[in-house]
Amino acid sequence: MAANTLPGGSFTMAEGLTVTRMGYGAMQLAGPGVFGPPRDRAAAVDVLRTAVELGITHIDTSDYYGPHVTNEIIKEALYPYRDELHIVTKVGARRDAGGGWPHALAPDELRDAVHDNLRNLGLDVLDVVNLRVGAFDGSTPASIAEPFAALAELQQEGLIRQLGVSTVSAEQVAEAQSIAPVVCVQNFYNIAHRNDDELIDSLAAQGIAYVPYFPLGGFSPLQSGTLESVAAQLEATPMAVALAWLLQRSPNILLIPGTSSVAHLVENVAGAGLTLPADQLAELDTIA
Repeated sequence: MAANTLPGGSFTMAEGLTVTRMGYGAMQLAGPGVFGPPRDRAAAVDVLRTAVELGITHIDTSDYYGPHVTNEIIKEALYPYRDELHIVTKVGARRDAGGGWPHALAPDELRDAVHDNLRNLGLDVLDVVNLRVGAFDGSTPASIAEPFAALAELQQEGLIRQLGVSTVSAEQVAEAQSIAPVVCVQNFYNIAHRNDDELIDSLAAQGIAYVPYFPLGGFSPLQSGTLESVAAQLEATPMAVALAWLLQRSPNILLIPGTSSVAHLVENVAGAGLTLPADQLAELDTIA
């Protein structure tokens, strides 16, 4: 499958940085709880290679997945990387001995994280680095100027091409933009959790990508009779409907559904191409 035939086509985040709107999130390639190695490393390698063979040019990752595990698998599977492939990573957290996700936002921690990503991915420069500052389910009110400025300094040093932000509010996006250009925002958003509707529209007007994670609720799966009803009407899966809805929601939305299964990956790609009729869209809007 060529990139231009994937659902949603492509989106240009910056000069020289055009990605398929249908991407792949590598978080699930690590072990249970995104901690430690996967049960089947060869299967994880197969998933990544299949994603690229399908035409996907946007892979989302972080060196704190595992930690280090996911990036090491990406390098094993895909290095040397195709010119059209873009790997987007994130910093701002670390893993503790119990598998927790404490913040790691001090300038020296961010510098170390960038170098960890470079080393484990086998790169000299990172295409995009997202600064994660909030919690999984949303932003935390606070200034992000100091950590974002630290990443902007690493960008000026030539270690990062483009910057993004994750788990942030509209006010924090604006604060980051006052320091350096922002090419993408990665937040928790799905058909039932729509707090970012206004932010998505604002970013679309600016030509900035919005990358929602947890399209079906993430660690607490979304249970919706309406979603299941619409899926049944269309003879599709709830995941297919949720992904297709996101693609149709706004042209600046990029998808990064994750899976550790080749079959599930292929199903996700096909499902995202589902066309949702107007009456079903109206029914889905009642969920929120």
